[in-house]
Amino acid sequence: MSVLLRLFGVMLPAASVFRKLILITLLLGSHSAIADESIVLQSTTSTANSGLYDYLLPLFQKNTGITVKVVAVGTGQAIKNAENCDGDVLLVHATQSELNFVAEGYGVERFDLMFNDFIIVGPATDPANIKELTDVVPALQRIAGVNALFASRGDDSGTHKKETALWHSAGVPIKEASGKWYRETGSGMGATLNIAVGMNAYALTDRASWISFGNKGNFEILLEGDDALYNQYGVIGVSASACPNINEHDGQLFVDWLLSPEGQAAIASYRVDSQQLFFPNASSN
Repeated sequence: MSVLLRLFGVMLPAASVFRKLILITLLLGSHSAIADESIVLQSTTSTANSGLYDYLLPLFQKNTGITVKVVAVGTGQAIKNAENCDGDVLLVHATQSELNFVAEGYGVERFDLMFNDFIIVGPATDPANIKELTDVVPALQRIAGVNALFASRGDDSGTHKKETALWHSAGVPIKEASGKWYRETGSGMGATLNIAVGMNAYALTDRASWISFGNKGNFEILLEGDDALYNQYGVIGVSASACPNINEHDGQLFVDWLLSPEGQAAIASYRVDSQQLFFPNASSN
């Protein structure tokens, strides 16, 4: 306030204190109105890196006038950010963690939004010979059995959560392999794929990130199609009961739009290199 008073004192030396206060009130009121027309989306990186938001958000803004500011981090960090009231909507892909978020009072309600799948990519030479397989568990066992390099995000993202669960199902103690054949990057999907290509390592990735990735080199999809690789995305409005200062109204408008026939059609129509990246399934809620 003192800064604004000094500012108006310089700009309007003849104005009364009363007049200055009116101008300040109008300025702050205008700022609040503008702020109400924007929301913060805490999001997983895969949706952001795929370009999906560049396609969807202008459509939503055109319909509503609401700007969506995206914070793209791993799912675990996105959930923590939302728990800290640093977002109005949460869009991630770790269903149990999402359900916990709602159960603990941070979210209004969780909805299925869309899905795709995870795949294992690696060098065409395929040192663990997993390309002939159709199930992910024996593929991971082969990778571990020959100590073939594997690049993990290691960042508590939705992809990392899925990967560690798969290693557990395969009976592979990855903590013991950490820093040996199992390399944790602590990075997002794009950076992890770059590292995997650089050191000829296998990696688990969501299909959308792989399609959008531009540095494939001699890498290819080596395993896909296992039901265990299903990748569900959920959307949740952050609760004003837990976070009184959030924009719950506009956040819920965004959630409702994503779940609407229009939003679902927009998700389905987004493509990269003529390939559909996400498959809407809100109707299954």
